[in-house]
Parts: sequence; structure tokens; C-alpha cells
Amino acid sequence: MPSDLPPPDLLWNRWALFASALTALGVHDVYWCATDGAHHDDHGGNRSRLVLVDGGRAVLFGYDHEYSDTATATPPIDLLAGAPAWLPWPELLRWQADDQLGYVHWYDDGVWSRAPYPDDVSDGLVATARSVLDAERARLELVDVVFEWGEHERDDPAERDDVAGAATRLLAAAEARALDAGHLSGLLGRLPADAVDLTAALAVADAAGITPAAGTPPVVPAGTAVPDRRVRALSVNGHEDLVRAAMREEPERQRTEPEPCAELDALVGWVRGQAPAGDGRCTLLVAATDTSLATQRGPRPPLALTGETDWQGFRELSGLTRALRTAETHPEGGRWFFLRLTTTPEGYAVERRYDSWPDWYPSPRYDMHLGDLRTELDRRAPGYHPSWTPLLDPEVAWRTVPGDAG
Repeated sequence: MPSDLPPPDLLWNRWALFASALTALGVHDVYWCATDGAHHDDHGGNRSRLVLVDGGRAVLFGYDHEYSDTATATPPIDLLAGAPAWLPWPELLRWQADDQLGYVHWYDDGVWSRAPYPDDVSDGLVATARSVLDAERARLELVDVVFEWGEHERDDPAERDDVAGAATRLLAAAEARALDAGHLSGLLGRLPADAVDLTAALAVADAAGITPAAGTPPVVPAGTAVPDRRVRALSVNGHEDLVRAAMREEPERQRTEPEPCAELDALVGWVRGQAPAGDGRCTLLVAATDTSLATQRGPRPPLALTGETDWQGFRELSGLTRALRTAETHPEGGRWFFLRLTTTPEGYAVERRYDSWPDWYPSPRYDMHLGDLRTELDRRAPGYHPSWTPLLDPEVAWRTVPGDAG
């Protein structure tokens, strides 16, 4: 379906300008241009790429770890459905295989297109590429080069206005591919001379094709065929839902009851001391793997888990629970995933679940990550593998889409 984006040469020119300006300050790995296209990486899990392709074509793609809902949607969205053969398929498929492809827009014959998905599903495009998509955002990006990256000492309204004017002129020069040292100096000359390398900045601008003496920007050869590829049949959440449903139906295998231990005594004492009425009556519901721990509020929940969470108390609980889970490791049957501990003034009762999702832990929101489940089952003897073990295979979530040789 068509998408409304600026033409790729305008995106490229802005991208190359940001790379040039930041290079002047010694920053080479946030925006940069290379023979394989333009790159942006904020080093916070968010990336975007622009690749110019032979024949006046281009592709813009990226991923934002907070805003690319397209990468985790249920049912899965195939962002490469209907994509043309000329795309840089190997790189796109690497991103897709890592669940880090949030959007793909391709440009051909004067039109941007993308795979169909609802407009209200966030794809991360604006979050990762807004500075090249919008003239005002591009200007603000250059202002940030001065005040944020360059830590300009003078910061008052008059100076802000002057920097904004210099940024506007610099953008116009880059968009006309007429950038020179004077334009860069107009923006960056106000910073200490030993902090600015205009020669390096011009070298980047020249290689990217936005100076008068430069050649054309680098383009990559067009692909010739759509390859066979793997796409998600289940999203990550959908795969976890499948396993969770199977766990709810699973019976528990017979195991020897763990012997009482100091770690259990410590947890019992902590829970009893957290009784909401101060009478020793308290119930703890916990779900745990090697890397995660979550709780639910049952009857008479611990004080630390009522109202506004007491994070110090939660850290104490986490340490005590993990210590108990380790201490109670069964040599063949592994470790439990769920624990219900009920205390009274005189005693306690404890229930463990190693194979099943108990009805007394109802939360559908707790993500028991599949990798954690696989790690746990890998240390169990085969006879203690529940029937849902095959569902943990990553291949369960993927299917193959045949390519098109053209």
C-alpha cells in the first residue's frame, strides 16, 4: 500500500548532513553513511536504515524497541509481504529473524509503498527516523548538535535564534548538495576550535554526495529474486500463550517432597512477619524462573505487595525465594516454577508446581519466557519433561514462505 514519505534523495541529504555535523564533533556511530547506505543507531535499541538502490529506487527500514508494535503484533504482521525482488533481502531477513524489523518502506517509480497493516499500529518509523522525515525536526536535530552534543556554553534566546538560522541555512545547502566549510562553520564555528574538525566533516559530506565537488551518493545493486524466507506464524506473545495454555492442562509428575531447609524457614519467617493483620496469617503466590520473578495477590497478601509496592521488601522476597528455589532443586526433576506459601501463627503450608500452571496463579500477564523454560527443562532428566516440551521449539512459531525467482 502507498505511504506518504519525502523522496529518498531528501532523506539521504538530511541523513548525510547529520553524519557530517556529528563527525565534526568526533561522533561517528550515531548517524553515518557508507557504501551500503545510511545508518542511524541511538544505542538504546532503536535503529533506522536508508539504502539507495540502483535504478532510482530506495528502501527505508528500522526498529524501535518501544514503539515498533508491528514486530510483536498478534497475529504476526509480515512486513515483507508483496515486497519487490530488488530489495536488499539478506539484511532485511536478518532483522526480521531477530524480531527487530518494525517497518519497511520501498520507493520505486516516484512512489513509496509498504506491506498492509492498520495505520493505528505503531511501527516505530516516526520514533526512529522523524529527524529526516520532517524539515522542522531536521532543524531541531542540528540545534541539538550544538547545544546537546557540543555542550555550547552560551544558551540564551538570542543565541538559540542564531543557531536555528544557521541550521536552516545548513539544511538548505545540504538539500541542494552544495554544502561547504562555510556552511558548517556557520553552525559549528561557535564551539571551541579544538572540539570541531571541519575537515573530517567535509570528508563525510563529500563521500555522501552533498558537496558541490562530490559525485552521486552511493547506491547498491538491485536484487534479482525474492528468496525463500521464514516468517512468524506465531508472535512471541502468541507462542507464549500457546505454551501457557498447555501448562494449564498439564498434570504434575510425582516427585519426592523437598526436605525442610533453612531457606524455607527464612521465607516462612519473612511471610509470617508480613501478615497484613499482624497475626501471622499470610499467603504468598509467586512465579519464578532463573531470570524472572513475579507475584500475585492472594488472600491476605504480604504487606510489601499491597498498596504501593515496597521495593525493598520485594527485593528481600526475591532473594529469599530464589535461594529456596535453588536449595530445593530436585536432582532429576529440576526446579519449581510456582509456589504458594500460606502461614499461620503456628505453622505453614506450601505447594509447588514444576510442570503445570496452577489455577491459584491466575495472571495471564506474567510472561514466563520460553528461553527460561527451555533452560529449566534442559537440566531435567527426560522422564521429567512435561508433554508441552516440544512446544518450546522456536520453529513452532515460524513458517516458510516460498520465494519468487522472477
